[in-house]
Amino acid sequence: MAPPSGSSYKEALESKSIGFDYDVKMAKAEANNKPAKTSSGSIGKYGIHNSNGVYELLECLVCTNLMYPPIHQCPNGHTLCSSCKQKVQNTCPTCRYELGNIRCLALEKVAESLEVSCRYQSLGCHDIFPYYSKLKHEQHCRFRSYNCPYAGAECSVTGDIPTLVDHLKEDHKVDMHSGCTFNHRYVKSNPQEVENATWMLTVFNCFGRQFCLHFEAFQLGTAPVYMAFLRFMGDENEAKKFSYSLEVGAHGRKLTWQGIPRSIRDGHRKVRDSQDGLIIPRNMALYFSGSDKEELKLRVTGRIWREE
Repeated sequence: MAPPSGSSYKEALESKSIGFDYDVKMAKAEANNKPAKTSSGSIGKYGIHNSNGVYELLECLVCTNLMYPPIHQCPNGHTLCSSCKQKVQNTCPTCRYELGNIRCLALEKVAESLEVSCRYQSLGCHDIFPYYSKLKHEQHCRFRSYNCPYAGAECSVTGDIPTLVDHLKEDHKVDMHSGCTFNHRYVKSNPQEVENATWMLTVFNCFGRQFCLHFEAFQLGTAPVYMAFLRFMGDENEAKKFSYSLEVGAHGRKLTWQGIPRSIRDGHRKVRDSQDGLIIPRNMALYFSGSDKEELKLRVTGRIWREE
C-alpha cells in the first residue's frame, strides 16, 4: 500500500519537523541553563527527568523498551527501534505502511537533551546521566545486580548481596560460618576416577562481609588437579581491601597460598581457569591423604584479614 501523497502529506511532514525542531531547541536551551542534578528531583518512567512525557515518544511501539539510534519511523511518523524493525518485515505495525529506511533524526536529537537515572537507583545509585550514556554506565555500575555465586549448578538468580545470601541459605542449603579462620576437610572416594568435581560452597561472614570458599577438581592441561580459592561477595574495589591465605599439607610437607579474594563479578570458572588460588596436583593431594591413595582426605586451613 502506498503512503499518502499530495500537498497535505507534505504539509503534515513539515509541520511535524518544525515541531520537533522547536522541542529540540527549547530542550537544549533549558539544559544549558541548568546545573548538574542529583536524582532527588521529579523522576518519570525509566528514570527520565522530565515532566512533559517525552519518555513516551522514546518508547518503541512494538517492544515498549526505550529506543536508541538508529530510531526508525514510517511515513506517518510511527517510531520503532532497530531490533523490532527487523522483526516486522518492513511493515509498520501501527498503520501497515511500508517502513523504508527513514531515520527519526529529530527524536534522536531530543533524546540527547534528556537526563536519566540509573536503572539501579533502588539499589543505591543516585547519579544521573545523559540519555545516551545510560546503557554504558549500567554495564559497569557498582550497584548493578550480582549473579548467584553457587558453583554446583548454573543458577540464574541475580540480586544484591543480602538477597543472594538468603538465596544461598534457603535454596542451595549452603554452609554458613562466622569467623575469619577456617579448617575444612574435603573427602572423595575413588579420586583417581574424578576428572571434574565441585564440592559444596561454604560462605564465611567475616568483618561483616561474606566470602565464598570454593574447592574443585579439574584438568589443568593434561594434569588432574584440585584447587581452592576465595571469592568476595561485593565489587572488585571492596575485595582489594582484604587478603587471605590457604594451606594444605601432611607428613611434614605443605603447600601455601596467599592472595586477594576475587569479586563474585568474576564467575567461579573464570577464577578457576586463571589459576588464582591454591592448586594441588592430584599426586600431591593423594600423598597428603595417606599411603593407600584410595580416598581423598584433604584438610584445607586458612584465614582472612583486612588490609590496612
